[in-house]
Amino acid sequence: MNKSILTRRYYIAVVIVAIAVVAAILFNHRQAPRYLTAEGVVWTTDYHITYEASRPLDDSIQQELSRIDNSASAFNPKSLVSQLNQNTTNRVDDYFERMYRTAVAVNKASGGLYDPTVMPLVNAWGFGYKSGRLPDKAMLDSLLQFVGLGKTSLSGRRLVKQDARIQFDFSSIAKGLACDEVGHALEHGGASNYMVEIGGEVACKGHNAKGQKWHISVDMPVEDEHESALVIALDHGGVATSGNYRKYKEVEGKKVSHIVNPLTGYSTESDLLSVTIVAPDCMTADAWATACMAMGTKRTQQLMASSAHLGVMTISADAKGNLVVWSNKRFANLIVNE
Repeated sequence: MNKSILTRRYYIAVVIVAIAVVAAILFNHRQAPRYLTAEGVVWTTDYHITYEASRPLDDSIQQELSRIDNSASAFNPKSLVSQLNQNTTNRVDDYFERMYRTAVAVNKASGGLYDPTVMPLVNAWGFGYKSGRLPDKAMLDSLLQFVGLGKTSLSGRRLVKQDARIQFDFSSIAKGLACDEVGHALEHGGASNYMVEIGGEVACKGHNAKGQKWHISVDMPVEDEHESALVIALDHGGVATSGNYRKYKEVEGKKVSHIVNPLTGYSTESDLLSVTIVAPDCMTADAWATACMAMGTKRTQQLMASSAHLGVMTISADAKGNLVVWSNKRFANLIVNE
């Protein structure tokens, strides 16, 4: 065979091998897992997401947030919850069923103080999708007749209401569900380490870029700025904080809390300024945070003191206005001593 032909083939083979090596290096570099971030606004609140993956998963994040909005948001007139509230359907989806069953469990354990059928009361106090004058006792009494989770049930995939005027407000649980579901979407995309934070609610798994558990700051209950009370370390589960120090109205010089007592109809008045819950999932933590705010300091501490399932921290005010911080053992074990 002609020597020049052999030489040419040899060089071609070398070039092909070189291209293959470079392509492999570029491919492996492109596919190497790295920590990525995603930020934005959903339901009028900020979200911050950090995760380890070989590629950006922004599309998966947005798709999941959109699915939750189309199912659970009472402020989206086309959502499933809005349709159920308007009685244009009685069929539920997986998201609704999961929220509903979690709500039933927390409702029972809290003595009825957690109840997502408070939508008429929330509207009456001006924190819902309707607003108007503040309610008097007669109005609240008239609304209470169709408030109560026990007046509803699930029959297969259908919601049954004893009164067609019963309406759901899952604002106290939807952000927690969204954190959990975005986390699951990240896992499906190959991320085994992530922290999803939406409006202060957090779902996390694994470790951060430093190889440590995720560090989560819990705010002090102050109105105008974010001041950390303490930091906890977590490698799985959910965290939720609820309080009446930022989301409130002032009426005749008096603060009106956005948390409504479903048993009395009145806006909650309590010395409990904030409560933080750590649970196996963020949806459960979210529901319990609202329940504890309605329960108040004493009842929350009595119920949660020996809980091994939930970590709980309360911040309340004493008679002199001093802040008092309390936590159960489950929560205390998570605190980072810096």
